[in-house]
Amino acid sequence: MFKVLVSDPISDFGLQQLTSAVDVEVTKKTGLSEEELISFIGSYDALLVRSQTKVTRRIMEAGVQLKVIGRAGVGIDNIDLDAATSRGIVVVNAPDGNTVTTCEHTFAMMMALARHIPQAYTKTVSGLWDRKSFLGVELRSKILGVMGLGRIGIEVSKRAAAFGMTVIGYDPFLAEERANELGIRLTTVDEMLRTADFITVHTPLTSQTHHMIAKPQFGIMKRGMRIINCARGGIIDEAALLEALDEGIVAGAAFDVFEKEPPEPDHPFFNHPHMIVTPHLGASTFEAQENVAIAVSKQVIHILRNEPFKHAVNMPAIPSGLLNRLQPYFTLCDQLGKSLAQMTDGAVREVSVECAGALADVDISPLVPYALKGILSHHLGAEQVNIVNALYLAKDRDVHIGTRKSLIDQGAADGITIRLKTTMEERWVTGVAVAGVGERLIRIGPYPVELPTEGYVLLISQIDMPGIIGRVGTLLGDNGINIATMQVGRTEIGGSAVMILKVDKKVPKQVTEALCGIPEIKRVREINF
Repeated sequence: MFKVLVSDPISDFGLQQLTSAVDVEVTKKTGLSEEELISFIGSYDALLVRSQTKVTRRIMEAGVQLKVIGRAGVGIDNIDLDAATSRGIVVVNAPDGNTVTTCEHTFAMMMALARHIPQAYTKTVSGLWDRKSFLGVELRSKILGVMGLGRIGIEVSKRAAAFGMTVIGYDPFLAEERANELGIRLTTVDEMLRTADFITVHTPLTSQTHHMIAKPQFGIMKRGMRIINCARGGIIDEAALLEALDEGIVAGAAFDVFEKEPPEPDHPFFNHPHMIVTPHLGASTFEAQENVAIAVSKQVIHILRNEPFKHAVNMPAIPSGLLNRLQPYFTLCDQLGKSLAQMTDGAVREVSVECAGALADVDISPLVPYALKGILSHHLGAEQVNIVNALYLAKDRDVHIGTRKSLIDQGAADGITIRLKTTMEERWVTGVAVAGVGERLIRIGPYPVELPTEGYVLLISQIDMPGIIGRVGTLLGDNGINIATMQVGRTEIGGSAVMILKVDKKVPKQVTEALCGIPEIKRVREINF
């Protein structure tokens, strides 16, 4: 008999898969402190939570029988994944259960924004019959810009089409052929800002998407546009939005999420006449709560019965013999993928992992999730991508994945090459894992290098001309940036060349822009390992 503990309020209907199973005993105890949970978790095989219970390393250490932790929802930030992985505990979630619910809330916010419904309601119930102050707009024939075309963004786009809206979208992964099938015209962020009547964001919050819509972006927006955020707080700069509302650039905004949750009681959004706010209700429907409970319950049963399962968010099982051979290369593939993602432009279309030397006769497919994790986490956020769901996320975005014996002369017996092909270019990097030394990058495309995969690196592509090294060094020095090491390479005298600089700290954006202003320099990329 498997024992399952449910420590957060979860739909009874959603738990029926577990409660009706003849080999499962379910106990519900909610509102427990960490110490209380530690005191009796030791006899349970599975733990089911939502967001309230913080599943710490101490809890898992006390849970000596734990085989699986199920999160009835998407986020897993309340679960110590490293601790779970180190103890061999599988963590599963329900990534698809909230899709329709969040999509419908987005559309409800859009319609309320277009017709001033909350403001009109408040005035009407206060006793004022005011039909003149709330002149709205139709959705029909308007241009809807969708930033982020994952599941939720695509569902919003489908509903917008039914309302007669023209849908334009931005997503670094969605293929143009797939977008055409969906009736979405892919565009750049800037073009969307200039042309859209409504914009809704559905990207994860990462270092790249934080404040991706800020004062410069509001400065080029179509005057009188409207904007909705039911994704994550922080994607849109709240202070810049308030300025844009006051200046009339933005006619109205609807937010379900905030940079700080819950927001302060005096948050300026609450009193602004052109704002609509809700308290993070995107996933708050009976159906969604039941769906996520059903989905995670099914996976828990599969894991307890040693049956195939999906939606694991930590390390999958690898045969011990193969694990010993590949273990030194897991971190290397992650770091190579991360560096490639920061070097390339365009939507990801193909990723391949190539090996040489002693690894050429080994099944290297377990390395693929690590390479994908490095690549996808740059775009989707480290908290959204892990070594299990990386493969799932890549295939869901029509990314072709392969492994092969390396075609590159790697210059090392056991080198790993990661090759990334996008809609705009193809690049590859090669690295090695050296015992006692660590992971090192030994080739960037055709250029040999010798670089530890750590810290901050500037990758500069330029024309091979005298004096460029000095100008780069002077510019960095004038801005207080110390160069730890420098490597240069070229294909021919006066031809294409690269400069790789290991620097002591992150390079400010204005400095990289100044470097790009040097005529002979074609591109500057900062790689943060």
